[in-house]
Amino acid sequence: MPRQHSTGGKPRLGSISKMGNRHLRKLLVVGAHAALYSMKFGKTRTTMADWARILLAKKPFKVVAVALANKMARIAWAVMVRSTAYEPGSHGAVASAA
Repeated sequence: MPRQHSTGGKPRLGSISKMGNRHLRKLLVVGAHAALYSMKFGKTRTTMADWARILLAKKPFKVVAVALANKMARIAWAVMVRSTAYEPGSHGAVASAA
């Protein structure tokens, strides 16, 4: 769970805590690494790949991998809670990068 320290109406996110299942967290980050390598060296054109490329231009690879793992976990949770199929592009990935 990320920490948050807000001041002056501006949210400042802190470090990621070690809450939750350690094995699942590790698998999400490893999966994010694999997806990033595929996006980085492939010609993948999805909103998620575009979002990752924008972040890779600004942030280190491992930071982007953890951000992608976080995004994948949130999408997986939403799909599970709503009992729906995953619909690529319906999660607003590019809008959240700006």
